[in-house]
Amino acid sequence: MATAEHVPESMEVDDLLLSLLDNMIWPILVLMSLAVWLVVPRTFTNLRSIEFILHGSVGLGFVALAEAVCLVSGNFDLSVGSIAGFSAMLAGLVVSANKWNLISDPLLGVAVILAIGLVVGTTNGVMVGKVGINPFLQTLAFLIILQGAKLTLSTITITGLPDGYTRIGNAPEISVGLLFATFALLGFVMKYTPFGQAVYAVGSDDEAARAVGIDTDRVVIAVYAISGVLSAAGGLMLTGFINVVPPTIGDELVFPAFAAAVIGGVSLYGGRGKVTGALGGVLLLGLIQAALNVSGTPPEQVTLVNGLVLLAAILVYSSRRRLRERILSRQVEPRDYGQ
Repeated sequence: MATAEHVPESMEVDDLLLSLLDNMIWPILVLMSLAVWLVVPRTFTNLRSIEFILHGSVGLGFVALAEAVCLVSGNFDLSVGSIAGFSAMLAGLVVSANKWNLISDPLLGVAVILAIGLVVGTTNGVMVGKVGINPFLQTLAFLIILQGAKLTLSTITITGLPDGYTRIGNAPEISVGLLFATFALLGFVMKYTPFGQAVYAVGSDDEAARAVGIDTDRVVIAVYAISGVLSAAGGLMLTGFINVVPPTIGDELVFPAFAAAVIGGVSLYGGRGKVTGALGGVLLLGLIQAALNVSGTPPEQVTLVNGLVLLAAILVYSSRRRLRERILSRQVEPRDYGQ
């Protein structure tokens, strides 16, 4: 009898540990915030400093969310940063008073940049889902193609953008609010809607998902389409944040986006993790970046630290995965309840 009572208690502890593993990013973020406050207190001089950290993380936040959705589906997208940059450059040329000047309505300009992301993302989805091209090869090709296309469009910074077009990313209350709202919406969709459950099912086992009637090709296409739109939204936010479109926009986003999603608990193997956890990863990376900037760290060392953060994310993920497997295997071990 004692053993029978002990088993449920042990399982409750295991369930608590699994929940902690799934949400590990939030205590890590709190501990890192305390460490930064102690080591580089100037990072948190006032509320304006915190606002700047949040505001500076918005562009990466949208791109990381795009990557997180792909990872949950069992795929990944190396082109998220290139989509953000190419969409920003092409839309910037369209709305710039100093360049093509084809559109003057800011809202129509926003629709244009999101449509560009939608087209590119859907193309990725069709090639991966319908044609069957490996997602690594497909998105790597688009990473290179879009970077080249962006530089072909312009090798100089695009200026003369409409105020209404840049205000979305330039105003912290708007951009940060949109980021949190988008994470909340996608978190709700992924957890409580049939589409979200289908994405998790495809990420866990696409053959099993197909066997129960899920149109896996359509799910993959939809996931990449969403990823494209979110990446373009990241490009819009980056444009607003700096008020121009430089030729290098979006070039260094893909690896921080991966790191943010992985640190946030999204599985590299698909089918597990909360997309909202990627927000914690983004905030953690933004906090580290702000602390490095405030402390006067040279740019080359910042790059080194970013690489170390990515390596740490991989190590954290590997450790968490092994611990999860150990806990789950312990739960399914046969037990003699009659003894």
